[in-house]
Amino acid sequence: MKKALITLQILAASFFVMATRTYAAFDLTIPQPVNFPKADIGKVVSAVVGILLLISAILAFLYLILGGIQWITSGGDKSALETARNKITSAIVGLIIVAAAWAVMLLIGQFIGFDILKGNVPIPTIENPGK
Repeated sequence: MKKALITLQILAASFFVMATRTYAAFDLTIPQPVNFPKADIGKVVSAVVGILLLISAILAFLYLILGGIQWITSGGDKSALETARNKITSAIVGLIIVAAAWAVMLLIGQFIGFDILKGNVPIPTIENPGK
Protein backbone atom coordinates (compact mmCIF):
# COMPACT_ATOMS: atom_id res chain seq x y z
CA MET A 1 0.00 0.00 0.00
CA LYS A 2 2.85 2.33 0.84
CA LYS A 3 4.55 1.66 -2.52
CA ALA A 4 1.32 2.40 -4.39
CA LEU A 5 0.90 5.68 -2.51
CA ILE A 6 4.48 6.71 -3.28
CA THR A 7 4.00 5.82 -6.95
CA LEU A 8 0.80 7.87 -7.06
CA GLN A 9 2.58 10.85 -5.49
CA ILE A 10 5.41 10.62 -8.02
CA LEU A 11 2.93 10.47 -10.92
CA ALA A 12 0.97 13.45 -9.56
CA ALA A 13 4.15 15.50 -9.08
CA SER A 14 5.38 14.71 -12.60
CA PHE A 15 1.97 15.66 -14.00
CA PHE A 16 2.07 19.07 -12.32
CA VAL A 17 5.64 19.68 -13.50
CA MET A 18 4.69 18.86 -17.10
CA ALA A 19 1.49 20.91 -16.87
CA THR A 20 3.49 23.93 -15.67
CA ARG A 21 5.82 23.63 -18.63
CA THR A 22 2.89 23.33 -20.99
CA TYR A 23 1.15 26.42 -19.61
CA ALA A 24 4.40 28.39 -19.72
CA ALA A 25 4.75 27.66 -23.45
CA PHE A 26 1.10 28.48 -24.17
CA ASP A 27 0.65 31.60 -26.30
CA LEU A 28 -2.69 33.36 -25.88
CA THR A 29 -3.79 35.33 -28.90
CA ILE A 30 -7.22 36.85 -29.20
CA PRO A 31 -8.71 36.34 -32.66
CA GLN A 32 -10.12 39.36 -34.38
CA PRO A 33 -13.82 39.30 -35.23
CA VAL A 34 -14.61 38.34 -38.78
CA ASN A 35 -16.96 40.64 -40.66
CA PHE A 36 -18.87 38.56 -43.18
CA PRO A 37 -20.61 40.43 -45.95
CA LYS A 38 -24.32 39.75 -45.90
CA ALA A 39 -24.17 38.05 -49.32
CA ASP A 40 -21.74 35.48 -47.93
CA ILE A 41 -24.04 34.74 -44.98
CA GLY A 42 -26.87 34.10 -47.42
CA LYS A 43 -24.70 31.67 -49.36
CA VAL A 44 -23.73 29.88 -46.14
CA VAL A 45 -27.38 29.54 -45.12
CA SER A 46 -28.22 28.27 -48.59
CA ALA A 47 -25.42 25.72 -48.52
CA VAL A 48 -26.37 24.47 -45.04
CA VAL A 49 -30.04 24.07 -45.97
CA GLY A 50 -29.17 22.29 -49.21
CA ILE A 51 -26.76 19.93 -47.47
CA LEU A 52 -29.28 19.13 -44.73
CA LEU A 53 -31.97 18.33 -47.31
CA LEU A 54 -29.56 16.12 -49.24
CA ILE A 55 -28.35 14.27 -46.14
CA SER A 56 -31.89 13.69 -44.88
CA ALA A 57 -32.99 12.35 -48.28
CA ILE A 58 -29.99 10.00 -48.46
CA LEU A 59 -30.60 8.74 -44.92
CA ALA A 60 -34.28 8.12 -45.63
CA PHE A 61 -33.37 6.22 -48.80
CA LEU A 62 -30.80 4.11 -46.91
CA TYR A 63 -33.43 3.37 -44.26
CA LEU A 64 -35.76 2.24 -47.07
CA ILE A 65 -33.08 -0.08 -48.43
CA LEU A 66 -32.41 -1.44 -44.93
CA GLY A 67 -36.12 -2.19 -44.52
CA GLY A 68 -36.14 -3.98 -47.88
CA ILE A 69 -33.15 -6.11 -46.92
CA GLN A 70 -34.81 -6.93 -43.61
CA TRP A 71 -37.99 -7.90 -45.47
CA ILE A 72 -36.05 -10.24 -47.76
CA THR A 73 -34.15 -11.86 -44.90
CA SER A 74 -37.17 -12.19 -42.59
CA GLY A 75 -37.67 -15.82 -43.67
CA GLY A 76 -41.42 -15.78 -43.09
CA ASP A 77 -41.20 -14.66 -39.45
CA LYS A 78 -44.24 -12.47 -38.84
CA SER A 79 -42.62 -10.18 -36.26
CA ALA A 80 -39.53 -9.59 -38.45
CA LEU A 81 -41.79 -9.00 -41.46
CA GLU A 82 -43.85 -6.46 -39.48
CA THR A 83 -40.66 -4.68 -38.34
CA ALA A 84 -39.42 -4.50 -41.93
CA ARG A 85 -42.79 -3.18 -43.12
CA ASN A 86 -42.71 -0.48 -40.44
CA LYS A 87 -39.18 0.54 -41.51
CA ILE A 88 -40.23 0.81 -45.14
CA THR A 89 -43.30 2.84 -44.20
CA SER A 90 -41.23 5.17 -42.01
CA ALA A 91 -38.66 5.65 -44.77
CA ILE A 92 -41.33 6.52 -47.33
CA VAL A 93 -42.91 9.00 -44.90
CA GLY A 94 -39.46 10.51 -44.31
CA LEU A 95 -38.88 10.92 -48.05
CA ILE A 96 -42.29 12.57 -48.40
CA ILE A 97 -41.47 14.97 -45.55
CA VAL A 98 -38.12 15.89 -47.14
CA ALA A 99 -39.79 16.50 -50.51
CA ALA A 100 -42.51 18.57 -48.85
CA ALA A 101 -39.94 20.66 -46.98
CA TRP A 102 -38.10 21.32 -50.22
CA ALA A 103 -41.33 22.28 -51.99
CA VAL A 104 -42.43 24.56 -49.13
CA MET A 105 -39.04 26.30 -49.17
CA LEU A 106 -39.33 26.91 -52.91
CA LEU A 107 -42.92 28.15 -52.54
CA ILE A 108 -42.08 30.55 -49.71
CA GLY A 109 -39.06 31.76 -51.65
CA GLN A 110 -41.27 32.55 -54.66
CA PHE A 111 -43.74 34.51 -52.52
CA ILE A 112 -41.08 36.47 -50.64
CA GLY A 113 -38.88 37.05 -53.66
CA PHE A 114 -35.69 35.13 -52.91
CA ASP A 115 -34.57 31.55 -53.29
CA ILE A 116 -33.01 29.89 -50.25
CA LEU A 117 -31.57 27.01 -52.25
CA LYS A 118 -29.72 29.28 -54.73
CA GLY A 119 -28.08 31.60 -52.21
CA ASN A 120 -30.35 34.65 -52.61
CA VAL A 121 -30.98 35.10 -48.89
CA PRO A 122 -31.05 38.78 -47.92
CA ILE A 123 -29.81 39.32 -44.36
CA PRO A 124 -31.15 42.58 -42.86
CA THR A 125 -28.59 44.78 -41.13
CA ILE A 126 -28.66 48.15 -39.37
CA GLU A 127 -26.17 50.38 -41.17
CA ASN A 128 -26.34 53.55 -39.05
CA PRO A 129 -28.65 53.29 -36.04
CA GLY A 130 -28.04 56.94 -34.95
CA LYS A 131 -29.79 58.57 -37.90
